Amino acid sequence: MSHSAATAATIDVGAGETLAYVRQPGTTPGVVFLTGYKSDMTGQKALRLEALCRARGQAFIRFDYYGHGQSAGEFVDGTIGRWRDDAVCILDQLTTGPQVLVGSSLGGWIMLLTALMRPERVAGLVGVAAAPDFTEDLIAPQLSPGERAVLDAGGIVNLSSVYDPSPTPLNKRFLDNGREHLLLRDEIALDCPVRLIHGMQDADVPWRTSLRLAERLRTTDVEVTLVKDGEHRLSREDDLENLCAVLEELLQRLERKER
Repeated sequence: MSHSAATAATIDVGAGETLAYVRQPGTTPGVVFLTGYKSDMTGQKALRLEALCRARGQAFIRFDYYGHGQSAGEFVDGTIGRWRDDAVCILDQLTTGPQVLVGSSLGGWIMLLTALMRPERVAGLVGVAAAPDFTEDLIAPQLSPGERAVLDAGGIVNLSSVYDPSPTPLNKRFLDNGREHLLLRDEIALDCPVRLIHGMQDADVPWRTSLRLAERLRTTDVEVTLVKDGEHRLSREDDLENLCAVLEELLQRLERKER
């Protein structure tokens, strides 16, 4: 059986609902991978980082949020707050010691919210096309008056994406909940090292989002890598190697600090 086909285990999060995850034991700081919007834990970035951590003997965990992948629930019922709670649950119940959170797109927002909830557990953050506040800054402005009326009436609007052939269902509760978790309007009170990677050809999340995030973070230990020909997914071989190099450098730094 290949490592990438590792069987997912599940954790009960109450109300008869479960989250699916794959965990590999190893040394700390462990690495937790947080996927993108409508993505799952079998993507290329998750598997490549898992392989890197396996080679280093590093603890690693990847999981699916509520309504994603192999976890319980319907995607349309998920919210930013719910997915943050999923990540905090994984951190609390399935990891020990310091952790580095690696978040892709939506996962970049979730990792920040999780770190704010558990600053003492998070040793570092790596964002890949991090998308904090995307509900308010990217989705809401694109809605037509007609779509807004549908949402206000309790209906569902289907959004299309260049990356996803199937439309993404959206309801008002999702946008309202996103508004409760906005981060880029104020200082983000985190002090751990943060590494941000963003493609300058990203059609979904503008690369300037990562610069805004760098400015808002309280920590001074922030490095932003811009990939001039990189798109949103950053899943080409060069992109994956770059991501591994950034994580490797951060882990080495944290290990030196621990000594």
